[in-house]
Amino acid sequence: MKKNISRLIVIAAASSLLLTQSCNDKFLQLSPETDLSKDNSLHTETELTLYLNNLYNRYILGHGSGWADAKVNPNVVGGSHLLASDFMTDNMVRYGNISSMMDNTFIPPNAGNSVDWTWENLRSVNYFIKNYRNALPAVNNDATRLNKYVGEAYFFKSMDYYRKLMLFGDVPWFSSDLNIDSKDLYKPRDKRTVVADSLMKTIDLAIAGLAGITGRPDGRINQDMALFLKARIGLFEGSFRTYHNELSLQSTAKPFLEAAVDACEKIIASGRYQLYATGETPYWKLFTFKKDPNSDGNKEAILARVYDGTVVGHATQRYWDQNNSISGGRPAGGATRGLIDEYLCIDGKPIYTSGSAGSYTANPLFKGYDGLWSELENRDPRLKQTINYPGENRSLFNRTDGTTSLEKNGITYPRLSYNVSGGTTVTGYLPIKHWMGDRTENEATTNGQQTAIEFRYGEVLLMLAEAKAILGTLTQNDLDRTINLLRQRAGFDFAKYPSSKLELGNLPADPRLDEIYAAKLDYSVSPIIREIRRERRIEMVLEDRRYEDLMRWKAGNLMTVPLRGMKFTAEKGKLYDGTHTAKPVIALKEEVNKDIFLDNNGFIIAYPRSANIADGVALWADYRYYWPLPLYDLTLDGNQLVQNPGWLGAK
Repeated sequence: MKKNISRLIVIAAASSLLLTQSCNDKFLQLSPETDLSKDNSLHTETELTLYLNNLYNRYILGHGSGWADAKVNPNVVGGSHLLASDFMTDNMVRYGNISSMMDNTFIPPNAGNSVDWTWENLRSVNYFIKNYRNALPAVNNDATRLNKYVGEAYFFKSMDYYRKLMLFGDVPWFSSDLNIDSKDLYKPRDKRTVVADSLMKTIDLAIAGLAGITGRPDGRINQDMALFLKARIGLFEGSFRTYHNELSLQSTAKPFLEAAVDACEKIIASGRYQLYATGETPYWKLFTFKKDPNSDGNKEAILARVYDGTVVGHATQRYWDQNNSISGGRPAGGATRGLIDEYLCIDGKPIYTSGSAGSYTANPLFKGYDGLWSELENRDPRLKQTINYPGENRSLFNRTDGTTSLEKNGITYPRLSYNVSGGTTVTGYLPIKHWMGDRTENEATTNGQQTAIEFRYGEVLLMLAEAKAILGTLTQNDLDRTINLLRQRAGFDFAKYPSSKLELGNLPADPRLDEIYAAKLDYSVSPIIREIRRERRIEMVLEDRRYEDLMRWKAGNLMTVPLRGMKFTAEKGKLYDGTHTAKPVIALKEEVNKDIFLDNNGFIIAYPRSANIADGVALWADYRYYWPLPLYDLTLDGNQLVQNPGWLGAK
């Protein structure tokens, strides 16, 4: 008889290293362990702590560890999930051919790892929840002393099931750890209504267990972190039910959205967090901290993974700086024109203010695409803090000596070739978000110390605004304490450009984006929802949010908007003609129809030689709102699992 090995994971013995680790309160700095205790002990608070320590690096992924090039499945490339996940969306284009995950040719795997149908971590969490009361005698049967420990466990269980709900929809809900004789080993998938309700109860248990527990963003799980996770869960499920009308669950969306609002309001009311706003480019700087996420007055991080560079480090900055791409499947490529187009001009209005496709009226501040990256000028200040403007920061940086100088280093323009395995942006839009310009960090290789922010206050503001907008309860005061705070931090000048402040009674027209929504979505999008979605895309780019947003908005079809890069004008043709190989202007030769391919309007086509797509247009099918179950699991004796519709193995 075949046994369900995907769910039946036996807990191995704890390593001696784990038992001798000191009680450092920066738990996300601990080196990852592969084994957990199986001796049914958990008889002391120390044993509870040590057991839970193992779960931190399994769930709080950050920038990874070591070479930090592993895939966080089902991402299309490896590396930090914060950077890599946008490569499977309309935000970023990688080098080479498009992934099978984005052209409808992906074949369900036999094993579950590549689609994240894994259960060993969940079993470990359920084991703890089942046995943590073994420590009651050690605390004089004072059960309240154990609340914080089980609160942490429920937090991790919530993280696990939240991701499973996002990827698969219906999944089996397990309340206890399994063994080889468990009847539930072969149970069918529970309906998403059961899973979502159970998930909300679980995160509430985490919040209750962690009541009164506060602390550093790089410390142990606390109540604010649990409230943040509840907000994410509530917004995801509430918006999913709102827009996925095929589920007929619209009438049940409200409680989830209200739960998200309540969780966000509690975080705001705590007064412990604020947007980081130090210096001229605080948005960019927010993602460049090392070791201490609270340094320089930064109170934006709610949950962060830190690295001391000795016990554990990572090589993310080396990849991001040295190549922004490298062979082997790590992040490689650049931002899309579709992302660039969505940034507002500095007056708070879109690049096109009236007209229709083919005859738009441009915002007078928009400089168009015919110059040398002129489209990046006069825009939302976050654009130049996310995408490199040649002649600034990254294009002037010499990673060998750590200097940034036009006179010494000249300007290095981005590579454009779609088939270069290292160092190409493909689109011409080189990301600088998460880039540090730090020679020490670059040379640290696998001992990098760049902090990874998983939960931050900026997202709390976005979640609150969106949930209230869907509920129909959004006020101008809500906008002023959410979206407008984010814009103010970004650098918008409300005094000079009053229209850059988002106002319910004066929402900007955006014919370009409205036409895209009308053509690609099966429901209408109000101007305020459009603006909140824009704000979220811009603020949260390269933070592992875009894919999930497209799924919950029932907006996967937006990935069929033609994937494009910059306009390759005659001026750029001269720049890349092969004569500029030394400072002050460095631009390697790029040939049309060899290194780059252009559409009829002169814009670079992404994935020009991918066999399954035409004209750089990714494919979409609605069955992809859910990932497939591994084929092997569907064949197990006694198994009652059913494949998601549309995928191989579906009945």
